[in-house]
Amino acid sequence: MTIAIFVLVLVALIVVHEFGHFVAAKLSGMRVDEFGIGYPPKALGKKIGETEYTLNWLPFGGFVKIFGEDPEPGAVRDPRAFSSRPRILQALVLVAGIGMNLLFAYLLISMTLTMGTTRALSSEEIASAPDAQLAVASVLPDSPAARGGLAQGDIILSAKTADAEYRGADPEVFTSLITEEGGPVTLSVLRADQTEQIVVTPESGVIAGQPERRALGVGLAAIGTVTVPLWEAPVQGAVLTWELTKQTAIALFHFFAALFTFSADLSQVSGPVGIAGAVGNASSSGLASLLAITALISINLALINLLPVPALDGGRLLFVIIEAITRRPIPPIVANGFNTVGFGLLILLMLVVTANDIFRIVS
Repeated sequence: MTIAIFVLVLVALIVVHEFGHFVAAKLSGMRVDEFGIGYPPKALGKKIGETEYTLNWLPFGGFVKIFGEDPEPGAVRDPRAFSSRPRILQALVLVAGIGMNLLFAYLLISMTLTMGTTRALSSEEIASAPDAQLAVASVLPDSPAARGGLAQGDIILSAKTADAEYRGADPEVFTSLITEEGGPVTLSVLRADQTEQIVVTPESGVIAGQPERRALGVGLAAIGTVTVPLWEAPVQGAVLTWELTKQTAIALFHFFAALFTFSADLSQVSGPVGIAGAVGNASSSGLASLLAITALISINLALINLLPVPALDGGRLLFVIIEAITRRPIPPIVANGFNTVGFGLLILLMLVVTANDIFRIVS
C-alpha cells in the first residue's frame, strides 16, 4: 500500500510540474506534440488538435513534448518551435513547471489547514482542540524526570499526588500542581501506544534561575489538532508556504555549498526509498499528514528544478539567459552534451543517496 501511495504522489507532483510547462507553451504559441501521464510504452492515446494526450505503461511520472525544445544540428527553424520563440517566452515556459509545483504546494497546505493540523497549541487554543494532549518536549539531564524514565515525546495523561490529580493539557496548570504539592507524583504516560506509570519526586535546584523552586526538569507543550476557518486558510496557507519555501531554499543552499566543498552530510538527505517511507508514515497518520508531506516534497521539487544544473529546468533557463545576453544560440551539440553530463551527475547523486537510504534501513 505504501508503494502505491508513493507512486500516486510521485505521479501527481510530476504531472502538475509538466502541466505548468504545457499550459505556458500553449499560451506562448509553441507547438505541443504530446502530453503524457506515465512513461512509454504507450497504453492509450487520443489526439486533440495538434497535441496527443497519452496514458503510458510506466506509472512513474509524466512528460510534455514541446516541438523544437531539443533542436537537432542543422534542423530547419520553425516559427512555432520552442527554440524559435522569444527568449522571454522560453524562460516563462521553463519556470512555469516550478511555479505550478509551488502553487500545488500552496493549495495542499491551505487544504491541510482547513482539515486540521497537529501542532503546538497556545494557552488560548487548548480548550478548542478536542484532542489536546500534554507532551514532553525536553528532559533535563540528571533531573528527577530523567532519573524517573521520562523521555521526549511522552504524552502525560494524568498526574496524581497525595492530595490532587490533574488530567488535562495545560502546561501551566501541570507545573503549578508539581510546584505546590512538592511530594511524589505518579504520572500516567503514553509511550508508543503503551500506557506506563512513572513515579517522580520534584526537587529544588533543578532550574538554574530558580534554585528554590521544586521541579521535575521537563519542558512541556500542549499539542493538538486545530482547524483554520475556510476564509482564513488561503492567507495562512500563503504565509506558511512562503516560510517553508524560504527554509527549504536555505537548507538546499547549505547542502549544495557543502557538497561542492566535499563536506556534505548525505545521511541527512532522503532519496526515493527514504521519501517512500516518509510518504508511507504520513499516510498512516491520516490524509492531512499525507497532504502536508506531499506539499513539502512539491516545494523541494520546485527548488531543485530551479538549480542551474544541466538537465534541470534551471540549467535550461541558464542557457536561455546566456543566449539572450550573447544574442546567439548555443550550438545544439554543446547544449545536449552539457545536459547529458548533468543528467549523469544527478543519477549518480540519486544512487548514492538511495544507497544511504537502504543502509539506514537495514542498520
